[in-house]
Amino acid sequence: MQITDARVFVGGPGKNYVTLKILTDAGVYGLGDATLNNRETLPAAYLRDYLIPNLIGMDPRNSEDIWQFFYRGAYFRRGPIAMAALGAIDMALWDIKAKLAGLPLYQLFGGKSREGAMVYAHATGADLDDLMDSIAWYVEQGYQAVRVQCGIPGMPSASYAVPEHKGARRHYITDYAGIRPKLEIWETDRYMRFMPDALAEIRARFGPRLHILHDVHHRLLPREAAEFAKAVEPVRLFWMEDPTPAEDQDALRLVRQHSTTPIAIGEVFNAIWDCNRLIEDELIDFIRVAATYAGGITPVKRIVDLAGLHHVRTGFHGAPSHSPICMAAHAHLNAWAPNFGIQEYLVLGTPECDALFPSEHRMENGMVLVSDAPGLGVDFDETEAARYSYEPGSHPVVRLPDGTMWNY
Repeated sequence: MQITDARVFVGGPGKNYVTLKILTDAGVYGLGDATLNNRETLPAAYLRDYLIPNLIGMDPRNSEDIWQFFYRGAYFRRGPIAMAALGAIDMALWDIKAKLAGLPLYQLFGGKSREGAMVYAHATGADLDDLMDSIAWYVEQGYQAVRVQCGIPGMPSASYAVPEHKGARRHYITDYAGIRPKLEIWETDRYMRFMPDALAEIRARFGPRLHILHDVHHRLLPREAAEFAKAVEPVRLFWMEDPTPAEDQDALRLVRQHSTTPIAIGEVFNAIWDCNRLIEDELIDFIRVAATYAGGITPVKRIVDLAGLHHVRTGFHGAPSHSPICMAAHAHLNAWAPNFGIQEYLVLGTPECDALFPSEHRMENGMVLVSDAPGLGVDFDETEAARYSYEPGSHPVVRLPDGTMWNY
């Protein structure tokens, strides 16, 4: 059995999804997601120019050897561009193997550990009252867990994942349009004075049953992160996400020494070597890697197994930077992983997105229910794909009030 061709498609409804389709001489094809948010043309070019010419003629069933070929065989390894491209190949190969077996992918991992995977939504508001309304709406929809982000009084601009005006709070997604990034201004003191009390008010209103999550988004220094984690302990957050940049893995030791607030980190990690010390030293509680950015299902399963040895649960990244193909991979991993924690879930199910990526995965009462169709359980309509083209965009950038660049 051989791979005969592989094609890359860039575009989608409101998003530049990078979709890989691998074809075989057995008539079975597999799908993978290489979407690298706001840098989408780079993994697409890496696939077309370097990886696919080597992929043709390989046996798709040898997914482990193919992964090692592209990872170990490369002199310059890792990084988000290379790993997103490799991640798409790996997803597509697992999709092919499960289709050949006539089984949903989770069965190749060892079967289900649960019937449904709890997800969390993104509630946001221009101010605290606006945020409260957003949370209430998601609770009414049946969500058991909600990430909360709020405008900070007196902050010169909207904060991370916060709308500039009240009312834009349901399924809100930051506007990434245009190649020149928008500017956000950040003041740590204002955030530190306001957010702990705001989280306490949310807990008081919605009670102890709602799982509350909050994303600091790398904005605090390690000492500040430790202070914040200690201040919000009474709220009993489900997790505090990305309190400080994790390039310095030892920085999390300071946070851990001062607080028992659960910590979630890892959505920008590209390999097990980015997080092995965090996991082995039990400095985090949830690992946030994604099947695309971390190089595919093969290495993510290794990370999940390592995490399980050290009481660390999964919380895979699920922002709109991943297509329904990556989210399908996460659905199968979540069904299997014995140390599953939670899944980030932004509503992708617009009619346009459903037409491009037909799927039987579904979300009910705050839980994702995995499809039992063979393979990943998601397809790709090339006729629909022809309707879309690449539109350049960028993440915002962050500066302090004096103009100093800060962490996005």
